[in-house]
Formats: sequence, C-alpha cells, structure tokens
Amino acid sequence: AEIMAGKLLMKRLAVQRYGILGHNIAYSVSPEMQGSAFAAVKLPHTYTRCDVETVEEFVEGPIWNDDDFGGCSVTIPHKQNIIPHLDVLTDAAREIGSVNTVIVKKDKKGTRVLIGDNTDWKGMYNPLQRLVGDDVAKGKKEGGGKQYALILGGGGTARAAAFTAAKLGLERIYWNRTPEKAADLAKEFGGIVAGNLGNNAEVEDSLGAILAKGEGTVKVVISTLPKAAEFTLPEWMLADAASLPVVLDVNYKPYNTPLLLQVVEKGCNVVRGSEMLWEQGVGQFELWTGRTAPYGVMKKVVLENCLPGEEEEK
Repeated sequence: AEIMAGKLLMKRLAVQRYGILGHNIAYSVSPEMQGSAFAAVKLPHTYTRCDVETVEEFVEGPIWNDDDFGGCSVTIPHKQNIIPHLDVLTDAAREIGSVNTVIVKKDKKGTRVLIGDNTDWKGMYNPLQRLVGDDVAKGKKEGGGKQYALILGGGGTARAAAFTAAKLGLERIYWNRTPEKAADLAKEFGGIVAGNLGNNAEVEDSLGAILAKGEGTVKVVISTLPKAAEFTLPEWMLADAASLPVVLDVNYKPYNTPLLLQVVEKGCNVVRGSEMLWEQGVGQFELWTGRTAPYGVMKKVVLENCLPGEEEEK
C-alpha cells in the first residue's frame, strides 16, 4: 500500500513545464513570480521565458510538444496569434478576443486539450472592484447620473479594459489617438468614442460634452497606453477633489508613469500595473494547479522587481 501511495504521489507531483510566451520579454517578472509560487507550495514545476518572434516557433518547439507541458502565460505580441492553436476558448477569452493563459487538460480518453483563457481582466477587475465596487452599486441604486469608465488606448489590453468596465457596471467612453480603433471597441463592447478629452460642451464629441449629456462622472480611468506616450490627464478632470476618478495604469515598469505621478499628487486612488500583474498571475496559477495561490509570495516578488531603486527615484 505504501509503494502504491508513493507512486500515486510521484505521479501527482510529476514535474510540469510552464513558461511565458512572448517576444522581447527579458523584462518580464512572470518567471520569478510563478517560480516562487510553485516553490512556496512545494510543487516541483518549472517556468521559463519563451522569447520567440512567431507563435509557430513555440508551437513547433519542444516545450509545447512535451507530455509534461502544463500550460503557459501569453504576452505581447502573441495574445491573438495563439488562438488558432487552441482547442477551446473560455467565454472571457472569446469576448475579449485575446488569450493570456493556456491551460492543458486531458479528456476522458487521455487526449490533450488546450484551453485558452484570459486573466488580464481579472487583474484589472479585482483591485478596481475593491476600490469602487460599493460606490458604483450605490450610485446605481440611487439612480443618479451615469457612471463612466474612460478607457485610453486601442489594443488588446484595451479590449480587456472594456470587458472589465462592463463587469464593474460602468458605461464606457473610449479615447485613442487612432479614433478608428476606439470606434471598433465601442462597436464591440458598447459605449461612446470621445474625439478629444477637452471640457468644451459645445464640441459634441468632447469628453466634457459626453459627460454633460449623460449628467455623468468618470469613476475609473484605465490607461493601456504605452509608457512612451508619456500621457497625462487634462487638469479639468482632476479639479473637483470630491469626485476624483480611480486611475489604473497597466504599465508596471516604470513603477511611476507621468500619469500616476500626476494623479497621486492630486489625491486619486490608483491601481498600478504591478498590482494588475500579480492579480492576473494569481488567476493563472490557480487555473493551472487547482490550488489557492500564495498571494503574499507573488505580490512580494513583483514588488521586489518593480519598486524603483534609489537611482530611479532621483
């Protein structure tokens, strides 16, 4: 019986191979985060960086085709291109139109099934829900003006942001330097495109005019713009200390973007990209292992890698 139990334990704890699939991802904190999480719960699994130009290189390579392949994280630029190589998509992945998590399961015949999921939206939703969830519910109950999320950017992460805003019960306003991309988001997820972020009520598609028409307020700003954009909000949006938005910036390096520095100074609550990173990583870990993730360990590793050093502070 002991030998049988030992064999079962060995089988259950067989080393599985995980990784992060992306390109130009030397900066990624995921290997340290997930590796530390596996170690913390005494799982023998490995997690490596898979930096390839095309998805095909990975799908035709040794890790994907290994019997011990357990799944992977997927990041830029492969979140859409991985989809044709998967067997099943979850509702979230299908609606958002991108996959950041691949999970490997076996069917009744023992055949491998590759499932695509998306935990990016959970990385946004969980911290935002903690900060504004009660407020939004209260606003809906009292039936005041409309409550909006302003979504900045037009790529795959903006799609996850739109999905998140809908789950939070917020109306969506989109702004992007390429208006066509913002229009695509509005068409797919519902909402309005702001032609500019000005406060001129006479310019029909200005943010100010949209808010005036809906008698609404911006409860949440989600910026998916690249750090190179050096974006900041127009000052009029931060003028009323009683109705400041919560601001989420998806960038986790640098820890402080110009946007975050601006809004923290004004007194806004913020969600940093680093928090989104460990929240979505917790979701991935639990999907792969079926265990509760060591949240504190994962958070600590991300912060150790993302907090600015003294040199950056100067």
